[in-house]
Amino acid sequence: MEFAKFKHLVWLALFLVATVSNGVLAQRGTIPTRSGTGFTVFGDVDVRDEGPPAGAKQLTFDLLLYSRSGVLVDRQRVGSKGRYRFLNVPAGDYEIAIEFESSEVARTQIRLVGTPTDIQQNISLQLHSGMTGSKIASPSTISAEDVYDRKPPNIRRFESAREAFDKKDYQKAIDLLRMIVTDDPQDFQAWSELGTSYLALKNLSESEAAYLHATEVRPRFFLASLNLGKVRLMQKNFDGAITALDQALAVQRNSAECNFLLGDTYLQLKKGSKAVGYLYEALRIDPQGMAEAHLRLAALYHGAGMRDRAAIEYEQFLKKRPEYPERKKLEQYIAQNKKP
Repeated sequence: MEFAKFKHLVWLALFLVATVSNGVLAQRGTIPTRSGTGFTVFGDVDVRDEGPPAGAKQLTFDLLLYSRSGVLVDRQRVGSKGRYRFLNVPAGDYEIAIEFESSEVARTQIRLVGTPTDIQQNISLQLHSGMTGSKIASPSTISAEDVYDRKPPNIRRFESAREAFDKKDYQKAIDLLRMIVTDDPQDFQAWSELGTSYLALKNLSESEAAYLHATEVRPRFFLASLNLGKVRLMQKNFDGAITALDQALAVQRNSAECNFLLGDTYLQLKKGSKAVGYLYEALRIDPQGMAEAHLRLAALYHGAGMRDRAAIEYEQFLKKRPEYPERKKLEQYIAQNKKP
């Protein structure tokens, strides 16, 4: 693919960072976060520059959300330090294309399955200035952790597996992905997709094994480590979940989802002192999307007899989730326990 030339910029690298994407089954609870029935896909756009000319940080980008069939679902224009948000997106497979001056510079995939929730997909771009006549590299050649260069037969199998998954033919997807990893055991993305397909069938043991294999092949594959942690949480293997989530956090320290899950896991282990730091970090990174962390902190403070602190957390939660169905109960608790 040929791309238009930038007047003063050449892209050096691109990193696509997702807290929940590429086959991740959202498991953030059942608290509603929107008035619609679909997912909310959001994230921060961060353009990092190396000596750009004055004003380069004011660049704007178009983010286009496509269905797997290529239908444009939504689009937004954001600044180089902005945030985008696609609301009420139905379950399914999508691609987010990033365009600059009508030229596509990157594309990433996201899969939305399970109970509708908030899905964060951060986008980080790196550039420098002073070079003219440079062409943008094709997204398929850009180094990103969710890209694997597979052989043509496996490319066809991989696409067929995703199509089967979209049609809820999970067993066919598993069979195709098994063929890929048998032929090429280093295909960490296929292992990860295999884990997701098993998860759709509620086969947690096989799902765990597939995600684990993906992390063994590519230890710094964030999504597989995050998913492995989630599956182990579902199995109530809390120590194993911490091991996987720690591995994921070592790759992406600014993952609000990973921090939240670690905090939640330590709460399950009744290690509140360790949980607090991760939950507050999740709120620092994503105050709105991680609103449920306030509920976890409130429960922790309530159990410790610190009801005034719990009331503060409930109050913060309601500011972010005013439609919460048990709002009156929380308001009553706040009125009874918040210090004047």
